[in-house]
Amino acid sequence: RVGWISNIIVVVSPENTEKMKSIIEKYGHKRVTIVKGGRTRHRSIFNGLKVFAENQFSNHLLQKPEVVIIHDAVRPFVEEDIISKVVMAAKEHGAAGAIRPLVSTVIASAADGCLDHSLERARYRASEMPQAFLFDIIYKAYQQCTDYDLDYGTECLHLALKYCKTNAKLVEGTADLWKVTYKRDLYAAESIIKDSLSQHVCVITTGKEAVAQVRFLLQESLKSQITIEAISLSLSINDSHVQSSFSGQCYNFICINDNKYDIQETQQLVDMLEKSNIPVLYPIVLISVHLDISENISFHIGMEELTRIKKFARDVKNKNILVYSLLIQCK
Repeated sequence: RVGWISNIIVVVSPENTEKMKSIIEKYGHKRVTIVKGGRTRHRSIFNGLKVFAENQFSNHLLQKPEVVIIHDAVRPFVEEDIISKVVMAAKEHGAAGAIRPLVSTVIASAADGCLDHSLERARYRASEMPQAFLFDIIYKAYQQCTDYDLDYGTECLHLALKYCKTNAKLVEGTADLWKVTYKRDLYAAESIIKDSLSQHVCVITTGKEAVAQVRFLLQESLKSQITIEAISLSLSINDSHVQSSFSGQCYNFICINDNKYDIQETQQLVDMLEKSNIPVLYPIVLISVHLDISENISFHIGMEELTRIKKFARDVKNKNILVYSLLIQCK
């Protein structure tokens, strides 16, 4: 998602290394290096940093970056804007991290289990990810860490301050930095993804009058709910208008034509989607609408045509493209 990041180091527990390799291969991720993690957070991060400095942790050393970003996989909705802000702050100050207001008051309990004291919530912030550092600063800090730091510490910004006297710049984060921590959070995350993907639809039609009218009515009925991008043309594999809609990361397409149940245009669109690689991370929904505008009011589709459409839909489902055919008779 963020093209200006040169390398992505995924630190994973040893027992999940092979699973992570299969995920990277399945979804065609690029620029990714897998590193086995340690038994604690800081030991895992230190292993990830060593890929740029020590041969034993990589088959070949990666080019040392000016700035390294540390992020948690449990915060999947981070936007490029906050990453950029943290990186720019780190370039200026040596270290930077995202923060959020506390939503609950932090209290300390005494040995007897009773309240000892509470913190004034307005004076404190929750430390979030991403965090960014000049590479030389954070690597030097980890090199000086004690075993106690590596085993019990959790805050990277504190290490930069403790060992390199680098006072981190704090950047106000956004609400999408919340952590997927508990099982219930998985359902919330799924809902956020589905809601985001369903807000944009690309409608592709030929230029014929009846088809154009259907497209217009569709736009009018849906424009208050979602964003609709309409492309009125004869579908072409190399058409720049269609290609630009792919670069916009649209995951929902409606292809309207008057070829009754001819799926040739749908097949062309599927080919284009495959080449664009956008079905890699999320499924594509493609609704193929076939209009029968003949004078004959009897509607009939043979089993051969129906079987062909169903087989095509089953085949492309394996490519993460969900095809639905809608056959409509109209005057």
